[in-house]
Amino acid sequence: MMSRLSPVVMSMGDPAGIGPEIILKAWNSWRQRDNACPLLALGDPDAFTALAARLGLPAPRPVATPGDAHGVMDDALPVLDVGISLHAPLSPGSADPAHAACIKAAIETGVRLCLDGQASALVTAPISKAVMYEAGFSFPGHTEFLAELCAGHPVGGPRGPAMMLAGGGLRVVLVTIHEALARAIELITPERVEAIARLTDSALRSDFGIAAPRLALAGLNPHAGEGGALGEEEIRLLNPLAAKLRAAGIAITDALPPDTMFHAEARASYDAAICLYHDQGLIPVKTLDFHGGVNITLGLPIVRTSPDHGTAFAIAGQGIARPDSLIAALDQAVDIAECRA
Repeated sequence: MMSRLSPVVMSMGDPAGIGPEIILKAWNSWRQRDNACPLLALGDPDAFTALAARLGLPAPRPVATPGDAHGVMDDALPVLDVGISLHAPLSPGSADPAHAACIKAAIETGVRLCLDGQASALVTAPISKAVMYEAGFSFPGHTEFLAELCAGHPVGGPRGPAMMLAGGGLRVVLVTIHEALARAIELITPERVEAIARLTDSALRSDFGIAAPRLALAGLNPHAGEGGALGEEEIRLLNPLAAKLRAAGIAITDALPPDTMFHAEARASYDAAICLYHDQGLIPVKTLDFHGGVNITLGLPIVRTSPDHGTAFAIAGQGIARPDSLIAALDQAVDIAECRA
């Protein structure tokens, strides 16, 4: 018996990477579950068909509507054609800007289906930003593009986007993402940290069912500044902001020493950590769960998750890509969709 949720849709990502492979492998594992929510791949059906033959998996089956996935899921990966072919030969490991239009259409279709209520969540397979930029893509990455596609639609809480990474029992939310460290420090303002903290508190309630979220705030400097001896950002910026948030009803710590806030005993004291820059948050998540980390976008009107890895061009087409992170992203997407419902 299938779940009552509408399908979770998966955009194919860069077809020269491991996206289509891990989608097929994830489907093959997912279909063996009881009460599984149906999955639906978005992209060029031919790319999935050729790959399935190489992997020894059943041929995917094109469907006309998302609702058709329910009747197909047990026997074949349902694939919805997004109306734009790849327009170039597909060579695993060799990215081609000619694929960009199909990659982009798959993402756009996934967002539209979620906004229309025909899909319960969108899970995005990895894209190569360099390839997309070469084809004229004007967004820093998936997250910003999704925010643009969702603009004008009500969120029901603080608007994002913000990036949460989850794995190994740890959730971290980033104040700055893909910024050089010197630039990231410039961007760590009270306004920005406050917005991320409020969004995280709201998302933990609405998307994770945590009635009274507990947040841990990472310091910027070694030993959280050592009382100002190693930097004053904690005293001047972070701790006053934390006090303001606590007065507003948000349970958040003062800035903690980043080197002592991620061991098991410390992690048990909070539901999510607010991290100030990319590596501060991603190093502990990837150390705890390198193969199963999940990227979750907070503050959108749709549910969006993705595996926490890239296109892996170096192993594309070899049949050795692991679907662990994509399966974890599917699990997380379903959990959030059910919590919102």
